[in-house]
Amino acid sequence: MRQLSKEKQRMRTARSRFQTSIFIATGFLLVACRLSLVATEAAEQPLKVVATLSTFADLVRAIGGDYVAVASIASPRFNPHFIEPKPSDVLKTKRADLLVHAGLDLELWRGPLLDAAGNTALFPGGPGELDLSQGIELLEVPSRAATRAQGDIHLYGNPHYWTDPEHAKQMASAIAEKLTALDPAHEADYRRNLQAFLERLGQKLPEWRSRLAPYQGRELVGDHRAWPYLMRFLGLRMEQHLEPKPGIPPTPQQVQFIEQHIKQHKIPAIVQATYFPRQTADAIAKRTGTSVVLLCQNVGELPACGDYISMIDYNVNQLVEALRSHQ
Repeated sequence: MRQLSKEKQRMRTARSRFQTSIFIATGFLLVACRLSLVATEAAEQPLKVVATLSTFADLVRAIGGDYVAVASIASPRFNPHFIEPKPSDVLKTKRADLLVHAGLDLELWRGPLLDAAGNTALFPGGPGELDLSQGIELLEVPSRAATRAQGDIHLYGNPHYWTDPEHAKQMASAIAEKLTALDPAHEADYRRNLQAFLERLGQKLPEWRSRLAPYQGRELVGDHRAWPYLMRFLGLRMEQHLEPKPGIPPTPQQVQFIEQHIKQHKIPAIVQATYFPRQTADAIAKRTGTSVVLLCQNVGELPACGDYISMIDYNVNQLVEALRSHQ
C-alpha cells in the first residue's frame, strides 16, 4: 500500500510539472504571437507625409496610394506665400516621415515650421525631405542681385513651376523615388502608380495644347507673376500684371496703365487666382470690356479642381472660353 501511495504521488508530481510546462510554453507562444502581430501592424503603417501645398499632397496620394497618409499645410484658398502654420501643423510635421515642398523661396514659413517641429530628418538635406524644384528649368531667374525696391522678387527664380503640367512628370517621378527610398518594400506599387499617372497625364498634354493652338501668341494680363509656366506651356503671353511690382497692390497709376494697355492691345482677359482680390480686376474689366478669368493655382481651390489633372483641365477650359468670346 505504501508503495502504491508513493507511485500516485510521483504521478501527481509529473502531471503537475507537465501542466506547468504546457502553461509556460503557451505563455511564450502567446507573447511571440503578440510580438509578431505588433511587428506586422507596425510594418503596415502608412508613411506619414506632410506636403506644404495641396497640389503636392495630391501628387503624393496619386503615387503613394494606400501606403501613405498625407496632410498639407497651406490651404488652397489662401496665398501660399503668406501662411501661418497652426500648432496642429507643427505636430503633424513633428511626426512625419517625409516633407514635400516647393523649395526656392516660395514658403518662407517652412523654416520656422521645421524649427518648431524639431524633426531633423525633414531638415534640408535630410532623408525625409523632398524639394520638388530640383531639376526643374526655372523661369525669371534674376540676372543680378535683387533689392526690396523691386518688390517681392524671388531670389532663385519663379517658384510657381507646378502650374506647367510638363513639370508634373518630373515631380511625380521624384515622389516615386523618395517613397521607394523610404519604403522599398512597396517599390513595385509606387512604380505602378507612377506609370498610371504618367499615362493619364500623357494623354491630356496634347489635348490641352491643341485646345489653345488657335490662340497661340495671344496676350493676357495677370494678377501676380504666378502664371509664366502655364502661359509658356499653352503658347500664350503675359507681360503686364495688376501688381506694379511683385507683391505690391495695384496703384491708381498702374490701374490707368493697365486699362490703356488692354485697350491698345485688345487684351481679351485678366487672369487671376481665386483668392486674389477681385475688386480692381472687375472695375478694369467693366471699363475696358475685357473678361476676368479665375484660375486655380492649387488643387482644391474650387470644387472643379479636385486633383492635379482636373485642375489643369479647369484652367484650360476657362482660358478657351475667355479667348473664344473675344475673337
